[in-house]
Amino acid sequence: MLKPRTVSFGRAMRASFRLAALLLATDFVASTAAQSIGSRSQPITDQQPQAWQEIVPADRWLQNAAPQSLLATSIQGSRSANQFPAEIEPLQPSTVLAELCASPTRCSAWFSAPARLAQSECPQSDRPTQDDDDKKAGGASTPHAKTVRPSKPIYTNQSVYHRNSLEFSFETGWHPINIPFIYDFAVGGGYNMTPLKYTLVPLMASLRWHVNDVGGLWIFRGNFDFTFSGSVTLIPRGPETHYFAFIFGIRRNFVHRNWKFVPYFDERGGIGYINAKEPLGVAYAQGQNLTFTYNIGTGVRYHFDSRYSISAGMNYMHISNGYLSEPKFINYGINVYGPMVGMDIRLGKPRHDASQ
Repeated sequence: MLKPRTVSFGRAMRASFRLAALLLATDFVASTAAQSIGSRSQPITDQQPQAWQEIVPADRWLQNAAPQSLLATSIQGSRSANQFPAEIEPLQPSTVLAELCASPTRCSAWFSAPARLAQSECPQSDRPTQDDDDKKAGGASTPHAKTVRPSKPIYTNQSVYHRNSLEFSFETGWHPINIPFIYDFAVGGGYNMTPLKYTLVPLMASLRWHVNDVGGLWIFRGNFDFTFSGSVTLIPRGPETHYFAFIFGIRRNFVHRNWKFVPYFDERGGIGYINAKEPLGVAYAQGQNLTFTYNIGTGVRYHFDSRYSISAGMNYMHISNGYLSEPKFINYGINVYGPMVGMDIRLGKPRHDASQ
C-alpha cells in the first residue's frame, strides 16, 4: 500500500523541480528581454557594426518565445527597481556577451566589431591607404609617377634646321622667260639668242638632308642642306615635249632667330634625257637626247609649324648637251627662268633646343 504513495511523492518532487526551473528560466529571459528592449531605443546608424545589429533579431526572438505577461511584468519591475526610463537604461556587458556568445559566429563578430566601428567612424581622408603601408614597411615614401601629357610641339628654328634633319620637298614652276646662257663669258660666247623659244614646267621631288646646325653671324646665320632630286619637266612650248633628269645640289638657309620666314639660295646640277629634235631637222633644237642641266634658285620659306612649310621664289634652268654632239650638231641649249613654288615636310621627330 505504501508503494503507490511513494511513486506519487516522487512525481510531485519532479514536477516541483521542473516548475522551479521553468520560473527561473522565465525570469532570466524576461529580464534579458527588458534590457535588450531598452537598448533598442538608441538609433542604429550605418556606422554600427554587424554584431550590434544582430541584437535586434535576438530581441524579437525573445519576444516571440517568452509569454507576453511575463515580459510585461519583468519590464515593469526593472523600471521600478532602477528608476530609469527604458530609453536610457544601460545595457549590461555581461548580458550582451551572454546573448552574443550563444553562437560562435555572433561572438567572433562582436569582438571584431570595435575595429570595424573605429574604421567606419574615421573620416575617409584619414583612413590608412596602401601608400601609408608602403611608407611604414619601407621606411621611405616612393614618389608617385606623374602622368605627363604630350604638349603640342612649339615651332623653333632649331627644331627644323639642325644636323641630320631630313625633309621631303615637292616643287613646281612655270619658266616662260628665255634669256642667253648666263655663263657665256666663261666659254667665249656673245650672249646670243636663237629665234626658238621654250617654256618649261619642272616637277621636282626632293630629299633634303641638313648637314650642320645653325651657325654664323648676322645676316649669314644659317645652315646648309644637300638636295637630291628627281625631276620631270614638261615642255608646252618648243619642239621637244619632255625632259627627265636626276639633279643634286646644295642650299644655304638663312635662319634668323625665331623667324618663320627663312630665305634661301641654292644651286643644283645633273644629267637627263630629252627627246631631241635637231637630228630630225628642227633648227635650233637640241642636238642629242643625252643632256645636262643646271639650276639656280632663290626664295623664301614660311613655316606653319615645325613640320610643314611652303616656299616660293625664282628659278633659272639651263639644258644643253655640253658640245658633245659637235661638229655634227651645234649646241644651242635652253635657258629659261620663272617662278617656283614648293611644299616641305619634315621627316621624323623634331629636336627641341632651348638655345636659339
